[in-house]
Amino acid sequence: MSQTATICPSQTTQHPFVSCRFVSSPIMSSSPSSLVLWATLVQVSQTNVKISPPKAFMDGDVIIGILSSVHSTIDNLQGRVRPEEFTCSNFDQISFVRMLAAIYTIDSINEANFLPGVRLGYAVYDPCADATKALHSVEQMLSTNGSLPVMDDYSEFRPQVKVILGARYSLLTIPVAKLLSLYLFPQISTTSSAVVLSDKLKFPGFLRVIPSDVYQTEALVQLIRHFKWNWVGLVSMDDDYGKGVHQSFLKDAEEAGVCVAFEQVIPHYLGHAESERRIKEVAKKIQLSDAQVVMVILRPELVKMLFEEMIRSNTTRVWIASDIWSRSADVAKMKDINKVGDILGFSFISGKITGFEQYLQNLPIGPGVRNDFIVEYKQKDCPADSPEVCSKPNADYLVKNTDLPVVYGERVAIWSIAHALKELLGCNETFCPGDTHFPPFELREKLQKVNFTLDGKTHFFNEDGDFEDGYDVIMWEPDGDHRRAEVKGNFTIQPKEVVVNNHDIIWTSTPNNTIPVSRCSPPCPPGSSKKVSNVSCCYSCTLCDEGFYSDRSDEDDCHPCPNDTWSQKGWTKCKPRTDKYLQWSDPYPIALLVGVGVGLLLLIIVFVCFIVYRNTVLIKSANPVMSYFMMVGLGVSFGSVVLFMDEPSIHLCRAQQTMYALGFTLCVSCILVKAFRTFLAFMAFDPVRHHRLNKLYKPLIIMVLATSVQGLVCVFWLIYDTPDVDQTPPSNQSMIHVLQCTEGSNVGFGVMHGYIALLALICFLLAFKGRKVPQDFSETGIIIFSMLIHLFVWLCFIPIYITKNESRPIVQASAILVSNYGIIFCYFIPKCYRAIWGKNTTERIRARLLKFSESKNRASVDSGLSSQDLVMDSGSHRSVSFALPPFKSSESLTDSVFLPTSRHPSLTSASPQSTSPSAEDLFFYPSRADSVSVITLPEVTLL
Repeated sequence: MSQTATICPSQTTQHPFVSCRFVSSPIMSSSPSSLVLWATLVQVSQTNVKISPPKAFMDGDVIIGILSSVHSTIDNLQGRVRPEEFTCSNFDQISFVRMLAAIYTIDSINEANFLPGVRLGYAVYDPCADATKALHSVEQMLSTNGSLPVMDDYSEFRPQVKVILGARYSLLTIPVAKLLSLYLFPQISTTSSAVVLSDKLKFPGFLRVIPSDVYQTEALVQLIRHFKWNWVGLVSMDDDYGKGVHQSFLKDAEEAGVCVAFEQVIPHYLGHAESERRIKEVAKKIQLSDAQVVMVILRPELVKMLFEEMIRSNTTRVWIASDIWSRSADVAKMKDINKVGDILGFSFISGKITGFEQYLQNLPIGPGVRNDFIVEYKQKDCPADSPEVCSKPNADYLVKNTDLPVVYGERVAIWSIAHALKELLGCNETFCPGDTHFPPFELREKLQKVNFTLDGKTHFFNEDGDFEDGYDVIMWEPDGDHRRAEVKGNFTIQPKEVVVNNHDIIWTSTPNNTIPVSRCSPPCPPGSSKKVSNVSCCYSCTLCDEGFYSDRSDEDDCHPCPNDTWSQKGWTKCKPRTDKYLQWSDPYPIALLVGVGVGLLLLIIVFVCFIVYRNTVLIKSANPVMSYFMMVGLGVSFGSVVLFMDEPSIHLCRAQQTMYALGFTLCVSCILVKAFRTFLAFMAFDPVRHHRLNKLYKPLIIMVLATSVQGLVCVFWLIYDTPDVDQTPPSNQSMIHVLQCTEGSNVGFGVMHGYIALLALICFLLAFKGRKVPQDFSETGIIIFSMLIHLFVWLCFIPIYITKNESRPIVQASAILVSNYGIIFCYFIPKCYRAIWGKNTTERIRARLLKFSESKNRASVDSGLSSQDLVMDSGSHRSVSFALPPFKSSESLTDSVFLPTSRHPSLTSASPQSTSPSAEDLFFYPSRADSVSVITLPEVTLL
């Protein structure tokens, strides 16, 4: 026989989740020990048990537990020595409004009959922003008959509360989520953003309708980079949320090149003895730091304490707010909040809850509903002596003094639960056939897969149980004596990008609305890179080297120029090098071309002059054949100057050097023939030597041989190391690529010029021997001067050519022109002038011959020379000089006769005859001082 006993302690506080316990036990009157056990159980069951009921409760088929820290402080938590009841204080208006938004959404879902036949209820507990009390609140939610069952398998664990909304702070959410993971109990948060909560191995039942802090710190760093700040301070609290955001921010900041000037940590518990002292220390650190931007990861209450110190010390900074306080109305309405500087940060995506403002104005409590928080709110400002005032609170206070868009997450969370329930219960248009007394883990599975549209936007949880809506960029703008949060942009997670409208931001901490500057070092301008010291953000700027560039500010390194481009030191971009060569349109090439044209024109004029006056004594005496070859050589030399123009090629390089070498050598070879003829005349009074050297006087052969040697030099030069285009890359300091010809072999180039110089030197020496001959009959003077000019020009050319590498074409072309003009003006122009404008040329020549012969004959007589000594062979003619007897100065030489022996075999004839002189008649050969002058007269000449 058995009997059922009901144990319902009369003193047990009424609690929606506590019911009477029915104990079924056999009555064994025959067993004294059984009676003792029964008595003990009854005694224990009747012990006074005090269980705190929820502060707000509405019954329903499915109960949603809500953790809302309507109070932010537990009194005397440090002095707590017994596990007694907690006493909370400091009414938190924003948490209160968040709780009301969840309740309002639950009521809206019930009114809309979204779950036909199923009514949602709620049970609200206040953890007072403390993790321990939050665990106590969860224990109360999950308890059955006042206690939590201890089981090995919780698959059939079916508490009345099926899902928990909250808590507000990650500090509370993390321990609650750890506890709920035992049951795979679903938990949804609208504000807890700690990164660790995304770990599904540790927190399998946790979900949230906001992004993880892993995205928030990325967004914060991008916001800092957007305003070009890289030197920031960091202040955080020591709870799990603060530590997580702190470490995540340091990691993202380092990757983005943002440096932390200082790191300060404040105890999270408001009543902690160290909190006030630490806040003063942190405030002092902020004042002393040169970082103008401070990242603050604190609860709003701690932010208020910190800002009070900033206002007291008149310290202004740019404050970056984490999501935990970025829209805190309490901070925004602080006294003198406008003195702390600019405040900006991120908040979760917000929205408007339709009809919620009217609800806040009325704050209705329906029948059968308990809400002690509303009652407390209505009474919190009631004068003790005027309780009647409490029935008429300011209806618009919450609407005007609360940032309502921030509580939009409660609406989204409650609707996600409703959609999951609809799927779990198999609801249709009229009925939900599923069992509402289901184990909570089944709802968790449906929540993870939920995907719904609310207010025109689609919502779903990712594989980590997080939403990926992104963030709003907000800035606190002055609103009278307070501040209000205004959305200035957004951060999207896909892609990860901060978009801010800079023109819409008003900066109060700087003059002229300029963006504040917070850098360890001034930014390095484009064209330079950072030379980092010990801290990556503290550096000096160095200009990019040649061949490198940077096109943005604060580049870590300069970039190498791509192919075929180059840059100078400190450039912001690379450019193709400019090819430089003598172009036709450049000023100097034009001058060279004019010089070539004038030179060729002069040669033509000289040629015409020689043709026109070819029968004159002067032109005949100039050996016209050699003169014509000289003109040809100079013309070829002028032509080589033209080849220095335009972009060089291997063929132009070869042609310009070869043309000059052969052309000018031809000209100098002709001059050599003329100089040699003069030298023969000089040797005329040494019959033996004259006879020997006269055999070598072969003008055409000399010219051809001398030019051919130069030709052989050029051939060997072209074969073994030909001139080519210079492939030497330009110097690093130059953006100009000089295209010019290289000589190939310096030996070939030197031998070519050295050979010309050798010929010129020989010409000079031969002509210098006959320098005493009257210039009317000799070319010694013009040969001397023209060769001196050539030698001087090329002597100057050598050092200039060696040192001025980029100017070599100009130097060589100029030297060629000067050498050519030296011969034209020293040799040809005087002859043309005398041929055209000279008068009585023949008479002057004869007069000078007489005078010169007189002096030489006198010297000959004095030296005792006989007539036989003065007879010598001169090729086809007989050169004869008569030694005159001594005469007085008054005596005339008019009786002296010079006869060619070929026509006058007798050397004793003295009959004066007169004929017309030919070209060779008047050529005068200078003699040594002890010789008698000699003149060649193919035909009879009478002086």
